[in-house]
Amino acid sequence: MHPDTKEFNEAQAPIDRAICQLLADQIDRKLPKAENKIWYAHPVWFLDGNPIVGYSKLKNCVRLLFWSGQSFKEKGLKKEGTFKAAEARYTAVDQVDTEILGRWLAEARDVQWDYKNLISRKGRLERLK
Repeated sequence: MHPDTKEFNEAQAPIDRAICQLLADQIDRKLPKAENKIWYAHPVWFLDGNPIVGYSKLKNCVRLLFWSGQSFKEKGLKKEGTFKAAEARYTAVDQVDTEILGRWLAEARDVQWDYKNLISRKGRLERLK
């Protein structure tokens, strides 16, 4: 885990810190080749420069976001935004089902839309995998 992600997690209130730490540990374990950094003030993991998964602290929850989540077969994520992203929201660490999270992370590795080149393609997404 990147030191900035650890710092982000430690800055959260105890309940949110536990959620963030669990998410970071699971993401690092399931996506060992992913690069982790703080991107737009939130922890995000990238594969080949493409954002895959990240989380952020919202007012009343921690939001887990998968950039290509709308294309996953595994259910449980909610549509977010106008592209292919989908999310899950947590208010307690026991809401995080690590088995389902593991399946989402496997799909995140295998199902990718090219967000890295979104601007150069003038807002048009193309499927990578």
